[in-house]
Amino acid sequence: MLVCGIHDGHNAAAALVADGRLLGALQEERLTRCKNQNGFPERAIDQLLRAHGASWGEVDAFVFAGYESYGSPGLSHQDRAAQIRAYKEVGGRLGDLRRRLRHLTPLRRLVNKLRQAERAQHLKDRGVNATKIFTVEHHRCHATTAYYGAGIDTDALVITVDGAGDGLCATVSVPGQDGRLNRLASVPEEDSLGILWALITSMMGMVPLEHEYKLMGMAPYANGAGVADITLKFGSAFEISDGVWRRTAGVPEINYSYRYWRDRLEFSRFDFLCAGLQTFTEEIVPNWVRHWLRKTGRRKLRLSGGVFMNVKLNKILGELPEVDDLYVFPSCGDETNAIGAAWVFLEDQGLTDQIVPVGAMYLGVAPSTTEYERAVEQARELGANVAEPPDPEAAVATLLADGRIVAHFDGREEFGARALGSRSILADPSRPEIVKPLNRAIKCRDFWMPFAASVMSEYEETYINNPKRFAAPYMILAFDSKHTEEVRAACHPEDRTVRPQVVYRNWNPRYYRILELFQQKTGRGAVLNTSFNIHGEPIVSSPMDAVDVLKRSGLSYLAIGPYLVSKANTENALQI
Repeated sequence: MLVCGIHDGHNAAAALVADGRLLGALQEERLTRCKNQNGFPERAIDQLLRAHGASWGEVDAFVFAGYESYGSPGLSHQDRAAQIRAYKEVGGRLGDLRRRLRHLTPLRRLVNKLRQAERAQHLKDRGVNATKIFTVEHHRCHATTAYYGAGIDTDALVITVDGAGDGLCATVSVPGQDGRLNRLASVPEEDSLGILWALITSMMGMVPLEHEYKLMGMAPYANGAGVADITLKFGSAFEISDGVWRRTAGVPEINYSYRYWRDRLEFSRFDFLCAGLQTFTEEIVPNWVRHWLRKTGRRKLRLSGGVFMNVKLNKILGELPEVDDLYVFPSCGDETNAIGAAWVFLEDQGLTDQIVPVGAMYLGVAPSTTEYERAVEQARELGANVAEPPDPEAAVATLLADGRIVAHFDGREEFGARALGSRSILADPSRPEIVKPLNRAIKCRDFWMPFAASVMSEYEETYINNPKRFAAPYMILAFDSKHTEEVRAACHPEDRTVRPQVVYRNWNPRYYRILELFQQKTGRGAVLNTSFNIHGEPIVSSPMDAVDVLKRSGLSYLAIGPYLVSKANTENALQI
């Protein structure tokens, strides 16, 4: 059975599953080059089908994730100011009144019905029969990614937390005797912590549903009474009762609370706000999760939903004494609901025994030889030097050991927000002096944001304090670092935590070999890894995208497939 899962909201994506095995998954943004592209992911579906030799008509089921579409077809994600205004303008005005009316149950059902008809029409226009089109609930998709992604374990406690989906922002589930997940509790979207983060992000002039990670990155820089005061302001607005959190009396619904929070926080210091919001989140979510761990007696935690992109929160959860095992679905935002939708469909068909757990997340489409050749020819036309070294991995390792920054592009691209070596910018993690040029000339991003580390599996215990031995191959967990000076540039500069990608030889042999050769030259079994993109743009997808970023950034070296490209003004560019 061939199933195509579809997420057509914020950060639209598609996934292709054949007899329970995940063939591939792709975000629409990678192809349109528009960050967090929303709407129907037609290009992603088409590319996945062509890559795996299938047609639209050969798919047995197309499954949409969520009855409600949270995308904004009329709002381009290129228009950052408009996205910020969309959050700032809610709260009592005419536009807000229309939004409130749409949330009334009868009208909400009508709007959703119209949206479902519109999204189905995209498939019908491609010749898909209506009997092959299905829709499943948003948080079921999140829960199935967390549960089946790690492999079925009937002792697991499954938690989802995000901004909103089908009227909810959080759920608690456990496997039932029939193997299906049974929901024990849920939190309505009116009390959403994810939307609270989006509101505060917009209050700071940043893009909601995208720049929340900037607040997380700033949080460790502040402490003291100012942070405690902000934490208390957030904490006093919520309470946990009967296994759910809710707003306290007098706090408006989160969708309409911008002015409420602006009035209380407007003149607070930026770093205090970031740290206070993070500290509050690290208190309320673990307290809520701990309640359910104790109530169910379970010690294996499975998490999904955009709030768990917060790796410091995941660190706190993993350190709970009630937790023996922790799995967070990699890149667990709404884009992964395309995978969840396909798995929910299989669950509803009684085919859960077919579902294969997720391993390596290299789920995109590998470029052809012709695509590589065209890209390097473009680089030559732009004046770059192009070489075809006999050992490309050795060439990269040599440059890294010599203190150079190298963009690495090879094979199938990673799915989700984390670059895992196939679309990455690499550097020696022991050199803190590289952080400034990485941020300013290449990534073009805020100075306070930390980088990540790719660590050879044999060196995991050398650099990562992971006493419970959680699997950490996806950059979705954070730990205290060890031998910090060797990986200093790849740790958070304030608290010395590390967000690792533990690299296994069999998951990505060529990338692993770069690390292995780098270790032989330097004694360090890790490299700094950050995503291959310019700030505000999607991670590069095609070879042409890679050359384009090389041209527009301060990058000097690009290892792309079998080629090594260097800018013409790079000293001794090809003397390796």
